[in-house]
Parts: sequence; structure tokens; C-alpha cells
Amino acid sequence: MARENVRATILGFLATVGVFALLFYFAGVDDLLDTLGMADLGYVALVVLAIFAWLGAWSLALNTVLDVLGVDLSYFTSFLVFAGATFSNNVTPFGQAGGEPVTAYLISQAADAEYERSLAAIASVDTLNFVPSITIALVGAGYFATEVALGANENLILAFAAVVVLALAVPTLVYVGWKRRYRLESRVVDALTPVIRSIADWIPRVPVPTPEGIERRINGFFRAIERVASNPRGLALALGASATGWLCQMVALWLAFGAIGVDVRLSIALIVVPIAAIAGVTPLPGGAGGIETVLVVLLLAAPLPQVTEPIAVAAVVIFRGAVYWIPTVLGGVVVAWIGSGIGIGADS
Repeated sequence: MARENVRATILGFLATVGVFALLFYFAGVDDLLDTLGMADLGYVALVVLAIFAWLGAWSLALNTVLDVLGVDLSYFTSFLVFAGATFSNNVTPFGQAGGEPVTAYLISQAADAEYERSLAAIASVDTLNFVPSITIALVGAGYFATEVALGANENLILAFAAVVVLALAVPTLVYVGWKRRYRLESRVVDALTPVIRSIADWIPRVPVPTPEGIERRINGFFRAIERVASNPRGLALALGASATGWLCQMVALWLAFGAIGVDVRLSIALIVVPIAAIAGVTPLPGGAGGIETVLVVLLLAAPLPQVTEPIAVAAVVIFRGAVYWIPTVLGGVVVAWIGSGIGIGADS
């Protein structure tokens, strides 16, 4: 199974290289390099600071959720673990969906907590992070609509419609799932029990869990989710931290344009960043390539005459370079540290 995961990751990165090659060809390699060569390093440094602020805000969201679940982990350790979580998302196909099991392991090792509770924590954070992104996108789209006629561009209409549909569909699905959570839990137990026992039967030196043990662990996961959802103070703090993190990402994109001497409305970043983040569910590791492509398409669709193909790609390269590589490098060190058996400890 590990060999299959490695193969999938390698294929994902090869596909990512292909996507970037097409994107750079579209922008014109020479023009792109010239534009990047003119980048103001002071602005680039501000982009980096904004990305660290994003990591700090979402680490606070994780720390808050862990506290609600009774997991004792310092904020600094939560920051390191979240960096490790982002690393696992960035090198795993299907982004967060593929990286969450690894992230849960990191949390369980750092905090000496049960795996199912750790999985519930990161799943809760990922879910909470989705809510403010759609809200901010709606605010940005509404503000932008007061400045520019959306009817002037079909792509912008589609983007705005996608945000509205998500804003309606996601809360509805969450509400329906919450009302039927016990029925859903029962179905998950019935579906996963034979799968887990079958996998364990093929892994050397791993005892095959009993159906009762599997049910107890899955029940623990759902109870942890329920505990987070029923804590208004924790939810409010986590959502506030998540919204702050999204705003930091959006400011980072706006600053990336400033780095190459182009002035764009901040409201553009409020719309395109959360929409492009949806591309993170693609099979590409961390959505790399997919997110950049969506960002470029949306930026070129906006009525911004000064934003040409090389400028759009250059700004996205600066922005996404910081978003992707800063937590990947930092998180890679954290994962290697925990994997070596040294650990970072709950009281770090």
C-alpha cells in the first residue's frame, strides 16, 4: 500500500510539472522571466510575512479545536504540527482528503492523543476553514459588482454563480448531515468494518481489530466531531482565526501584484483565492498546478486591462510559491522530526 501511495505521488508531481509547463508556455517563458526579474524584493518579503501570518492564524484554529477536544498542545507546537499537516497535504494527491490521515498521525504523536480524536480535530478544522472562504468570496463579489458590471464577462458570471451555489449547498449538506449524523455513523461503521479488518489481515504484525473495537473507534471520532460542533465559543474563535488566515492569503496575492508594479483591487483577491482553492481537490499534490491555473483564468477574466498573461502568471507564481513552499519546507522538517521518533512534545 505504501508503494502504491508513493507511485500515486510521483505520478501526481509529474502531472503537476506538465500543467506548469503548459501554463508557462501560455504566458510566454521569456516575458514571464522578465516580469519576475523586475519583482520588488520588499514586496516579496511582505508576501512571505503574510503567508506566515496565514499559518499562524490557522494554527490558532487547530489549537482551539484541540483544546475543545481536551487535547493539551501549546500554540507553538500546534504551529509546527499545522505546518506538518500542510506538508502532508501538499505532497499527497487530492490535497486535504489525502493528507488528513497523515496529519491525524502527527497530532496523535505530538500530543499523545487518540488517533480518532486527532482525525476529528483536523477534519473539523478543514471543515471550518471552508465556511469563511465562501463568505469572504460573496462579500468580495458583491463589492466588485458595485464597481464593475459583471455582465461584461461570462467567466466572471460563472465564478460568481459558483460562489453562490457553494454558499447555499455546503451549509445545507452540513445541516442535513448533522441532523442524520447517527444514521450516517451507523452506515460508516457497517461500511468500514470489513474493509479495515481485511486490510489489517494483510499487514504483518498488526492484529486484526474486532468489529466492536472498530465501532468504538468510529464512535469516538463522531463524538469528537459532535463535541466541537456543540461548543459555540470554540467555534467562534476557530472561525475567526480561519477568516483571518484567508484574509492573509488574499492580501498576499494583492501584494504579489504590487511586487511586479501592478495595482489591482483587493476585492479581486477576495473572489479568486477561495474559488481557486477548490481546485485543491484535484489528484495533483496539494492542488499544485490546478490552483495556479484557476487563479490565472479568473484573473484574466476580470476586467483588468493591465493584467496580461505574463503578469497574471508572474503574480500567481510569487503568491503560490510562498503559499506552497514555505509550509512544505517547514512542515517537511517537522514530519521528519516526528518520524525519527524524537517528537516535539505536548508541552513544547
